[in-house]
Amino acid sequence: MKMKNLIQKLSLAILTLGAMFSSAAWAVNDLVGGPANWELNLQPAATKIAEEQAWLHWFMLIICTVIFVGVFGVMFYSIVKHRKSAGFKAATFHESLKVELAWTVIPFIIVILMALPATKAVVASKDTSNADLTIKATGSQWKWTYDYLKGEGEGVSFVSTLDTAQRELSNSGAKGASVDNYLLLVDNPLVVPVNKKVRIITTASDVIHAFAVPSFGVKQDAIPGFVRDTWFRADKTGDFYGQCQELCGKEHAYMPIHVIVMNDKDYSAWVQTEQKKMAALNDDPSKVWTLDESLKRGEKVYAANCVACHQPNGKGGGAVKPLDGAAVVLNADHTKQISVLLHGQNNGAMPSWKALSDTDLAAVITFTKNNWSNKSGQLVQPAEVLAQRQ
Repeated sequence: MKMKNLIQKLSLAILTLGAMFSSAAWAVNDLVGGPANWELNLQPAATKIAEEQAWLHWFMLIICTVIFVGVFGVMFYSIVKHRKSAGFKAATFHESLKVELAWTVIPFIIVILMALPATKAVVASKDTSNADLTIKATGSQWKWTYDYLKGEGEGVSFVSTLDTAQRELSNSGAKGASVDNYLLLVDNPLVVPVNKKVRIITTASDVIHAFAVPSFGVKQDAIPGFVRDTWFRADKTGDFYGQCQELCGKEHAYMPIHVIVMNDKDYSAWVQTEQKKMAALNDDPSKVWTLDESLKRGEKVYAANCVACHQPNGKGGGAVKPLDGAAVVLNADHTKQISVLLHGQNNGAMPSWKALSDTDLAAVITFTKNNWSNKSGQLVQPAEVLAQRQ
């Protein structure tokens, strides 16, 4: 009776723990095009290269498993079957030509069988010729800048950063248990057409980053001062997710990659929309802005690009210097703050924002000079930024 009660208690405890574990594990759903719960295999492939990599993964694993089982099976069989206690005596021979040929030729054949398909896949993954679309991905702490260089969409350029709401969720200590795409959602996703060869040129402005999207089978380091490239051809539409896969600083986890693959019609419509946006943002740098106009524009630029590090109250934190009460912000010499935004400072803790337009930079500088306790009344014009950029 005591044993039965003990078994019942243990069963109840196991079921309770299982329920708790299950509810915690399945608090989020599998993310299509991204990570999944209890995922042990590679992510589902969305390109032929990724399919080839998955096949190679299993091919190599099976060969290594067969070798492991064969070698250790023979070894343990010999240890047990031919042990001294069973009356067996060790052989006294040495230098067997047949054995030496066998353990040289057989591994050589196995290595060749493994090397041929692996080499084919590696060579194919590096062939970036005849691309339909060329995009430069520039990594910086901690965002991606995408420039469409050739193909449909040429001239489109934008910065992609982690969604502000998700950053605030992380900073508050929440684990994002109810968000399937936690720390993977960005404000401006990379958009490409389906069934088109897309060449990605990678570089970086500060430290080494890495552009990686597992479903596409691509991972390429982005190195300051160097240019690397990779490619993919997505064979299905949808959303696909990756991250910077090179440890690039304290906010490495806040540097996701979100790629949207569209059909040709939707992609063309997206390109037209982006080109209109760029035309609207391409303000005349000689235009003279009023303080009120500049403050309204600067508030939007600050919310989209600066608030993540400098916080809504302008206090900063850690390596991020505060803007509220900062000497460089209150300085009447505008060139000092313009230089910081154009070139960065503090070993990359403050990155360069030269990708923003002259008008946006002038507006956000004006906003910081007149917000919080900074009531300087100073107004920075786009022409001042343009003059220093040149």
